[in-house]
Amino acid sequence: MKKELPQLLEPGVVAVMRRLPSEHIQDIANALVAGGVTGLEVTVDSDDAFDSIRELRERLGDRAVVGAGTVLDQETTVQAIQAGAQFIFAPTLDRATIEASNRYNTIVIPGIFTPTEALQAKNWGADLVKVFPADSVGPAFIKALQGPLGHIPMMPTGGIDLDNIADYMRAGAVAVGAGGSLLDKKLIGEQDWDGLTAHARKFVAEAKPR
Repeated sequence: MKKELPQLLEPGVVAVMRRLPSEHIQDIANALVAGGVTGLEVTVDSDDAFDSIRELRERLGDRAVVGAGTVLDQETTVQAIQAGAQFIFAPTLDRATIEASNRYNTIVIPGIFTPTEALQAKNWGADLVKVFPADSVGPAFIKALQGPLGHIPMMPTGGIDLDNIADYMRAGAVAVGAGGSLLDKKLIGEQDWDGLTAHARKFVAEAKPR
């Protein structure tokens, strides 16, 4: 097991930080970590994504696991890892991305949408799989896969919110990826970092086993 994996999964929630104001990226990250969300995914389609990854790694140290998201190919994978990414999160299944991540001993979580893709990802060396878009299939899909594919850790992402996190976790998810519902635009716009911390705590609480 790659050393950062337990810290990434333990809270049950990974923050999908997509196109957030780069001038506040550190404040946002600090608020999330204070709320218990220690997995921070900066999507590479964000402004200054690689600089943000580098900055967060330097300032947060071992308080968080910082990774890159929306990674579609091997070249971007290597760029992100060189910037300091500790995990690679992808919306699709690409063998070269998985192999490049493993070459650098970096956690890799490719996107899948079928049982066949989940098994293929595992056979190619994925650490776990991102079920995306999860809201198209719901928790029942995760539960159904636990019989034949229970050895493959699954992280549903897409449409995750406070109302359904617990359902996904009960269905067998090891964690969830949460974006817009966690990164509340109103709180960020008002620079209410204490409010964002409290909001993050609610997500972590919902992800705990019942």
